[in-house]
Amino acid sequence: MEKKRFVEELVDGEHLDDLFLVKSSRLAETRAGKPFLMLTIGDRSGELTGPAWDNAEALETVCTVGSVVRIRGQIQTYNNKLQIQVKDAEAVDDSLWRPEDFVTASSRSQREMRDELDRLIGTVRTPPLRKLLKNLFNTAAIAASFQTAPAAKGIHHAYLGGLFEHSLSMAKVAGLLADHYPGIDRDLLIAGALLHDIGKTEELLNDTGAIDYTEVGRLKGHLVIGCELVGRAARAIDGFPEDLLTHLQHLVLSHHGRLEFGSPVVPMTPEALLLSFVDDLDAKMNLVEQLRRKVKGETAQWSDYQRSLERFLLLRPLGGGGERHGATEEKTEIPSRQKSLF
Repeated sequence: MEKKRFVEELVDGEHLDDLFLVKSSRLAETRAGKPFLMLTIGDRSGELTGPAWDNAEALETVCTVGSVVRIRGQIQTYNNKLQIQVKDAEAVDDSLWRPEDFVTASSRSQREMRDELDRLIGTVRTPPLRKLLKNLFNTAAIAASFQTAPAAKGIHHAYLGGLFEHSLSMAKVAGLLADHYPGIDRDLLIAGALLHDIGKTEELLNDTGAIDYTEVGRLKGHLVIGCELVGRAARAIDGFPEDLLTHLQHLVLSHHGRLEFGSPVVPMTPEALLLSFVDDLDAKMNLVEQLRRKVKGETAQWSDYQRSLERFLLLRPLGGGGERHGATEEKTEIPSRQKSLF
């Protein structure tokens, strides 16, 4: 069967029989000790969470994370949000579904972003930094994963190519700020913007669009992983200045801005301060962009309450170029057939 309905089209009370990507699957028990399965399913337009109260253990074997399954159930409203009550699920042969229906991708092509990356690296005048950037982004394994990795598990840039898009956007804004504020080391700031989340190439796994953490990602986190990657790359370059490496690694380690946000150190240089602000700005504006893409009609509308921003937002629809992620041929390339996550 082909996919007929997308998450963004579903309404309360609708009976559903369609294909969805399993994004999470957790077996739990009611207070009475009866097992039930809590599922999160989705497609390129969004996701739904809901329980399967019956046959939970049997359904768990079908609903493996990263697989596309046929879901039967009913859409209902719970706590002012749509959810699905799953009645049944069955496995689907890989030949019966299209990856582009389920994998959300950057609206920018990889070719376009790679050209922009090369141009940005070309503007870095400090030889050791330029060589470090070229070496890292021309390493086959890193280049491949950097181009397709998401920038997060949720909230912002959480889609195929999101890390690439986020890093380039930050580098562009960082360049503008470096030109505006006196005394900023532009080369260091650009390098920091491009490398600040490089650890996510090893922290996050996104083979099928069901983003999850790798084992090393959970145990170390992308700030430490990124710091180590940058350190190994710098030490492979003869004569790379130790103080320059220290400052670059400080940018990676401090870019979350505050200890309670996961940075082991707070930003302590002008470049590190700017980088943390740019990271926060770009993440928030991407969240706003995703919300604006969902606004229907031509007038401004209030969003649902956004917990990460602690507010409602009054949003106009995104005019021009507002097509859905993953909907056109020129988007970030999607593998023809993804492998299961587990």
